[in-house]
Amino acid sequence: MVKDRLKLIIKGFCIGSADVVPGVSGGTMAFILGIYQELINAIKSFDSKWLKMIISFDIKGIVNRPHFSFLIPLMIGMVIALFFFTRVVSLPLLIRTHAEIIYGLFFGLVLGSIVLLFFHLGLYSLYKKIIFLISGILFGGFFVTMMPTSTPDDSWFIFLCGAIAISAMILPGISGSFILLMLKKYAYIFNAIGHFDFSIILPFVLGIITGVILFSRLISYIFRLFYQQTILFITGLLISSLYVIWPFQTRVYEFVRNKERLVSSIPYLPENLNILVTYSTVMMASGLTLVIVLDRYSDKTILTRN
Repeated sequence: MVKDRLKLIIKGFCIGSADVVPGVSGGTMAFILGIYQELINAIKSFDSKWLKMIISFDIKGIVNRPHFSFLIPLMIGMVIALFFFTRVVSLPLLIRTHAEIIYGLFFGLVLGSIVLLFFHLGLYSLYKKIIFLISGILFGGFFVTMMPTSTPDDSWFIFLCGAIAISAMILPGISGSFILLMLKKYAYIFNAIGHFDFSIILPFVLGIITGVILFSRLISYIFRLFYQQTILFITGLLISSLYVIWPFQTRVYEFVRNKERLVSSIPYLPENLNILVTYSTVMMASGLTLVIVLDRYSDKTILTRN
């Protein structure tokens, strides 16, 4: 029991670490770690029945119905990661100063998960349902290549931003913060949070809650009916995300509340083999190896559903 909780804390730490990196989705890391569906089910456990238990003061039901035994250690790990990589070791700073090395690790993690997904699904499944893989690539490619556009500051749109961003964060391959950048609301919402402007924070939080409730149920329903097709679609999203997390990019930053934030990046191929390229390649190989090691302890039969 303690060992299982410790594993969840470690996995939560990995998810929290991914959330710190621009362009990397926490959902991607949950998928790589083999707990994506369990996470969705845990979110779904906060349902109407649970609300009725709260209204009726059913203490036992309030405590037992949600998957707290899964969520609490996972959240502990995420909080530790967010604290560690912002206060102890500044991962945002390392990303700014050693982007090729940090992104190299995450590129290897995502690439490794793609390879393993293909391996477990088999070529026959891929051949029969390849349209879903292509759809995932095109859908993800649309988002990662979007150019920022002018958008309204009305409460209804802020609400929509919250719902879309959290849905993207749950979905592997797409970063919620990246979506906010594309909707031209990253700096706007970040400033509101920093200045406790609840006229903006409240609709955004309500949008997040609505997005979590609706999207977790939608993705769970789709998984139940079209499992392999959904896996292939998500694999396509992961493939498209490689464009964003390719280590070698020309990155553009802007200052938000006196802090630099990534607003756009354009990938390129390094012309010369130097020490930086070597380090980045080593980190890619390390990420790839780590996914293979994690895969040995995951449930491989889950990918063979029809």
